Amino acid sequence: MRRSYQYRKLERHSRKPAELLLVPMIDIFTVLVTFLLMTAVFSRTVILQLNLPASQTEFKEPPPGLQLEVMVRKDQLLVADRNTGPLHAVPNNAQGYDYDGLTQYLKFVKTKFPDKTDASILLEPDTPYDTLVQVMDRVRVFETGEGVNTVQAELFPDISIGDAPAGEPATDGAAPGGVPAAAPGAAPASGAPGTAPTVPGPAPSAPATRPAAPAPAGGAHS
Repeated sequence: MRRSYQYRKLERHSRKPAELLLVPMIDIFTVLVTFLLMTAVFSRTVILQLNLPASQTEFKEPPPGLQLEVMVRKDQLLVADRNTGPLHAVPNNAQGYDYDGLTQYLKFVKTKFPDKTDASILLEPDTPYDTLVQVMDRVRVFETGEGVNTVQAELFPDISIGDAPAGEPATDGAAPGGVPAAAPGAAPASGAPGTAPTVPGPAPSAPATRPAAPAPAGGAHS
């Protein structure tokens, strides 16, 4: 038994260390690099410089003692002061009324009058009920935040509803272009474009006929 132990010990000492075969690894990497080069997609990044117009961030300053009114017209939403007149117009976009534009201006007004809570919504005839509800929601509150963190902030929650004033009618007695129309049967005014003034007086007489000169005696000399 001692002999077999010595034999195994001698066999372990005489065993050659294992060698690392690099040739198969080089072959594998060569195949991988070739495959990656053949299947790689080379894209060229192009940078375009765009000159976008600046957003409209400057609003008309609301006057002191503001009496806020929001008029719902067929082609726009008009924010006005009851005492001084229109403040900001929000034209319709391709989808209809621009409620986001209305919210932006009302937020600006709220920063100027943080303690004000009342507003009036004036409607034209035949305004849809859904439009009224959406305008009221935009006048009352606005949403801030994203996702589950969305919260509502107060704008002007005390709302009264009324009729929008009609457009100003044309001045009576005015012709198109702002020139006053003449009364029926009246003579044209002196100095009007394209009209000569009429001067009263007797009609001019026909010019007198001049008598013909007598022929010379004896006939004409050749």
